[in-house]
Amino acid sequence: MFEPAPQDLVLTILGAHVGPHEGAAVWSGGLVALLGEFGFTEGAARVALTRLVRRDLLERVKDGRMVFYTVTPRAAAVLAEGDRRIFSLGRDGSPGPWTILWHAIPESQRVARARLVSRLRFLGFGSVQDGTWLAPRDRTAEVAALLDQLDVSAHAGVMVGEPAQVPDFAAFVPRVWDLDALAARYESFVAEFGDAKAEDPRSAFELRVRLMHTYRQFALLDPELPADLVAPPPCRAAAVTLFHHAYPALAPQAQRHFNGLTSSPA
Repeated sequence: MFEPAPQDLVLTILGAHVGPHEGAAVWSGGLVALLGEFGFTEGAARVALTRLVRRDLLERVKDGRMVFYTVTPRAAAVLAEGDRRIFSLGRDGSPGPWTILWHAIPESQRVARARLVSRLRFLGFGSVQDGTWLAPRDRTAEVAALLDQLDVSAHAGVMVGEPAQVPDFAAFVPRVWDLDALAARYESFVAEFGDAKAEDPRSAFELRVRLMHTYRQFALLDPELPADLVAPPPCRAAAVTLFHHAYPALAPQAQRHFNGLTSSPA
């Protein structure tokens, strides 16, 4: 079911139609109107925008009586990292070494800890136990940058290596990731979007945003385990192909609708 939080939806919309670039100013009234098309009231939309400013993800800019929003450097980095993960999902056949992260971030830095957990899941990490995370890729560069950005490097350790053959590591994997639920999500994605059509710019915009927002959840759920360890989800290949066909095909009409609403009135 498509029930995104309004702040997440704003970032999805901007990432899809402005891109992870700083400096592009988008009229606030247009963003409010676009959120309204997904069922959010004007009040909820403006609260979401204000909270994104407080999180240093948007910057509020005034031009006379008009208010615009631009993507901050922090948001640009997050969106660029998201694009790399989303658009490579299911297309990298060489996992390489695994990454293990331990952390003991103190309660005084609980906000940083929560942000770390969210970003780790987006990089394909799964939780082994409290403070211990595992990913079937060499993620040392991304993790080092993330720990430094959150100022928690002193509370974490990272190792890379290969799983031992004994005991059976494949039997351990389902304790870290819910592979049955992941397979069901891929199946549901193909069923929902396989025959979806857009009749006009507004419906193309709505469909493209739903497509991206739904697909990007796989970055949080799919660790892309090596095929020689665990068979890939049955519908993953179909979902990846569907996304990479439909997302660019919907872009021209969707962009037209976005531009039409976010162009400030004369």
